[in-house]
Amino acid sequence: MSSVLEIPLGEVPQQEENLRAAVAQWRTWLAGRGVGLVPIANASRFQWPGYWIAVLAGTPESNEQTAVLMFGSPSGAVLSPQNSALLGRAAADLPVEEGYVAAPLDPVWSAESTKPAQRGRVEVVAIADRAEALMQQVTTARAIPGRGLDGDRYASRVGTFTPRSGHSVGYDLSLIEAEVLDELTLTDGHRLGYAEARRNIVTRGIDLNALVGQRFRVGDVECVGRRLCEPCAHLERLTHRGVLRKLIHRGGLRADILTTGNITVGAAIERLERNEVNPPREATEA
Repeated sequence: MSSVLEIPLGEVPQQEENLRAAVAQWRTWLAGRGVGLVPIANASRFQWPGYWIAVLAGTPESNEQTAVLMFGSPSGAVLSPQNSALLGRAAADLPVEEGYVAAPLDPVWSAESTKPAQRGRVEVVAIADRAEALMQQVTTARAIPGRGLDGDRYASRVGTFTPRSGHSVGYDLSLIEAEVLDELTLTDGHRLGYAEARRNIVTRGIDLNALVGQRFRVGDVECVGRRLCEPCAHLERLTHRGVLRKLIHRGGLRADILTTGNITVGAAIERLERNEVNPPREATEA
């Protein structure tokens, strides 16, 4: 992943448990960069003029799979941290069992804004105590680092998309802009209510897309934006037909909570400069 994205190795999340756990972690991390990790059908016959990751079958001496970075069409191995003897080998000569391509989630869309609004306020706070339950508006909610809002299904680890294996990034807090909901009208005339959008925080006056990868403060609570909170078929099933298409790239932000505090209706939201940010607390402190 470091070679594909041309970033330092230390910036890539490390997962030593197993390959499948690593892939799951990378998918969440990549989403924050607007990239997906796509499995390849018939990977042993795959041709791609760029980078892709091949997973090779184990040998009689070892059942451990080997990950190899491939490039070119026809493809050859250009990086193999587990077995340098594989370098230069053609994909057709290797026991490829699985393959993955890192690809943009949208080939033409960019999250960059020329003058993103960096300050706004909390319009609505909403929580649900279990998956698919109606969201209830509250005046104030307690923010718990590494968990979410007290009383919400994600803080209790019972949300629809709660990671099954421990904590993963981007599940503490979800936000959406009030301006998006105010102007959203579906083809059947329905509107999407603030709480009905199933986000914890409805904001006003701030560009949430520009907060991906950024630290920001909600009241006295410090957070970090992880990735866009894109809509899905699950949201449309729970609301109205057409919501999925209408909210593409406008579904809000997924964020993690870094410090304990209260989030209150009317509280200010602002992007933080680097020298303003306090060190994040460990999730175990929550």
